[in-house]
Amino acid sequence: MAEDAVPKTFRALVESAERKFAKVRDAPSYGRGPNHYFPKVFKAYMKLWDYQQKNRSKLVESGLQRWEIGEIASRIGQLYFVQYMRTSEARFLLESYIFYEAILNRGYFEGSSFKALKDRGLRFKELRFYARFLLVSLILNRWEMVKLLLDRFKALVEDSKAQFPDTTFKEWKVVMQEMVRFMKVDSAFSNTRPLRYCAIFDSYPSSLPYVARFHAKKVLKLRDALLMSYHRNEVKFAELTTDTFRMLQCLEWEPSGSFYQKQTVEFHDNGTSTDQSATSGLIDINLVADMTDPSLPPNPKKAVLYRPSATQLLAVLAAICDELPPESVMLIYIAASGDSGQTTVPHKQISGSVRTSVKLNTVHERSNYFMPETHVNGKGSSSHPSESSIWLGPTRNAGSNNLFPADLIPFTRRPAFFIIDSDNSHSFKVLHGAERGEPAALLLSPLRPTFKSQSESSADITQNGSQFTLFLTAPLRACWQIFGLTFSDDDADLMEDAESIVSGAFAEWETILCTTTTLDLVWAQVLSEPLLRRIILRFIFCRSVLTCFRRREENDHYVPVCLPELPDSVSPNSGIVQSAVMKLAEHLKVSHCFRFDGL
Repeated sequence: MAEDAVPKTFRALVESAERKFAKVRDAPSYGRGPNHYFPKVFKAYMKLWDYQQKNRSKLVESGLQRWEIGEIASRIGQLYFVQYMRTSEARFLLESYIFYEAILNRGYFEGSSFKALKDRGLRFKELRFYARFLLVSLILNRWEMVKLLLDRFKALVEDSKAQFPDTTFKEWKVVMQEMVRFMKVDSAFSNTRPLRYCAIFDSYPSSLPYVARFHAKKVLKLRDALLMSYHRNEVKFAELTTDTFRMLQCLEWEPSGSFYQKQTVEFHDNGTSTDQSATSGLIDINLVADMTDPSLPPNPKKAVLYRPSATQLLAVLAAICDELPPESVMLIYIAASGDSGQTTVPHKQISGSVRTSVKLNTVHERSNYFMPETHVNGKGSSSHPSESSIWLGPTRNAGSNNLFPADLIPFTRRPAFFIIDSDNSHSFKVLHGAERGEPAALLLSPLRPTFKSQSESSADITQNGSQFTLFLTAPLRACWQIFGLTFSDDDADLMEDAESIVSGAFAEWETILCTTTTLDLVWAQVLSEPLLRRIILRFIFCRSVLTCFRRREENDHYVPVCLPELPDSVSPNSGIVQSAVMKLAEHLKVSHCFRFDGL
């Protein structure tokens, strides 16, 4: 009877942990309300993990398989990732990586019995493990691991089709193809500077004293962000598109370099390891404490939405706005097509097995943010909603799939920093002057992308992500795209020198912004926030490059807009700004592509 007690207790702990996990997995990942259930679920899995370690021999004798240990570890890794998506805390993402990496290195899903190898359910568990580990590695920019996992994932999909000929693995093939497409977009730049804020690259010694002394009448901290993308055929993996992936990283701090230097653990054929643990099933859950940098500020919380409806977007935005802490600003990034294009055929989506965005079916409406609003433009006159909107839906359906500028006005009761990336973005100018409490910052994309080659201009830009978003997250990559330049490791010195030119310009512009007396309060109150200050500097760069670019068709459709206006000293016509663009153009040997009227 005593021997039966151990496996019975183990199974009971497994079932209890699974029930608790289901509640956390289905909880919305937006809002700042405390998630009381996460500690309970974590405690349940740690208790289960500890129990299987202490009773490993008895459990193995009773029939415990290695894949079952791997499944527990995979659940813990998934639990950490869910918490990262909810809180944006880097330590949870690192913990998730640690567990997934241990599963891979110890081969928990490999070497099982012949019966287990023929188990279709087990094969799906292994496929889900690879897909989830791919996503975690991608967000951490562990490109070598991503390549390794993708190769193994491809082989596993092919083997699955051979082992289970009566089962279609179409969904997993789609997951594989998504990752291949995703990697192609930025793989050439995988060894360049990170998208996350890195003090080594993104703070400038010459302007640092001015930034330190700068203090506006009101200072806001970036605490929350909503990131949403909705384009046809856009490159994505799971529910993370190229644009939301770039913005997610742009709004985080680069983790400590010690993470990339951590000691590897040797694993032997019998499954034992040569690390500090004496038990083969031990994963060091405290290892992340040595990898995080306590001096870094916390990442702003981010709600990432993939293809939401207009009402779902507004409901999530209301939840975030309602819980925004005092003296804080929320960033609202919306990337979608305008409603002025041709009607498109509904695009069938095959939902993957990896979930990253918020659970939209659990959104609770906040009625106080959905009071009727007057549709107004910047001059105080009414505007017809059907003429100014962006499109959120597979088909146009009498406005139900459209997001109108006036839909966002209620959320200006709190400080907001809007980034609208659309071919109809300029219609959102009506937000300026129509705020309901707090003046909002607006960065509006060009209506059309710019390319040196006309053939590239006609290509579907959503295949490689938005050019405007690329300027705000990786400005030199955007330049490479505009001029049709190819990048390889041989161009590393060229890129590094270009980065130095841009950094020097940013330091000079940063000093101007901190010392000018004409800076609008909307920008002044967020200038002390490094993540937002970097975006503002990159917008100035983007606007100057696109304004000075020599093109046959001269109109405002190719130039981004900011409201309220930034000081004239950093305008595209400023000699200081144009000289920096000219210096970069000469370095890249593309001076003939520009016209500098201010020099």
